[in-house]
Amino acid sequence: LALQSICEMESLNPIWDVIGFVVNAIWFGVPILLIIFGMIDLGKAVIASKEDEIKKATKAFGKRFLYAVCVFLVVWLVQVVMDWVSKIGLTEVNGTTVNTSGWQACWSKIRD
Repeated sequence: LALQSICEMESLNPIWDVIGFVVNAIWFGVPILLIIFGMIDLGKAVIASKEDEIKKATKAFGKRFLYAVCVFLVVWLVQVVMDWVSKIGLTEVNGTTVNTSGWQACWSKIRD
C-alpha cells in the first residue's frame, strides 16, 4: 500500500483520530502540566519562606519551563521538517520511490 492510500482509507479514520489526540495532548497538555506543577512547587516554597527552598524551587521551575518549551517545539519542528521535505520534491531515497505529498497528507489528517 502506498502511504497516501493509507492516509485516505476511511476505515483508518479512528486510528488517525487517536493519534491526533495523543499528539495534541503531548503538544499542549505536557507543557501546561509542567508549568502548573512548577508554579505549585514555587508557591509552596514561597509560602514556606525558606530561602534555600525558594532558590531550589525557582531553579526547578526554570528547568520545567525549558522542558515545556522543548516538548512544544518538537511537534512544531516535525511539522516544519515535513513541510520542507514535501516542498523539495524528493522522489527517490535509496532506490525506493517516495511520495512526500503522502507524508503531508497523513500529518494534516493527524492534525485535523
